[in-house]
Amino acid sequence: MATKKTDKQKTPAKKPKAAPKKVVKAAAPKGEQKPRHPRGRVTALHGSKEALAKSLAESLAKPDEDTGVIADRLRTASNSQLLRLQHVVDTVKSKYGDRGKLIAKIGSTENKAKDKDFLAKLDGFSLPQLLDLAQSHDKRTRA
Repeated sequence: MATKKTDKQKTPAKKPKAAPKKVVKAAAPKGEQKPRHPRGRVTALHGSKEALAKSLAESLAKPDEDTGVIADRLRTASNSQLLRLQHVVDTVKSKYGDRGKLIAKIGSTENKAKDKDFLAKLDGFSLPQLLDLAQSHDKRTRA
């Protein structure tokens, strides 16, 4: 059996690739390090999960709801959910004051401040939903 001989061309040697440079982030000073896990953040900032749930219940409760029932429900929520709710409550307090002022602000931006049915429907929404509505209206007015 005859075999076919081919001329093998020599390929030029490839240059070894340089290793990518590693970006080293500057570590925060020891005194400013915060826990990364939600459980650690809850205990560091609020003492315990129950204390955070109790403080959130007062802010999240509608006028006709019992804060004790809401606090019991919040105790079963995850730490990350409680931290998100805490962020919502802090944002609402700093920007709008309270739930009633937030609803009034949404009504005025929608030009439905006199529409009692619309305001009653907004009153049925949760605080995170109301904050999301207000933020989306703010973005629309800026665009």
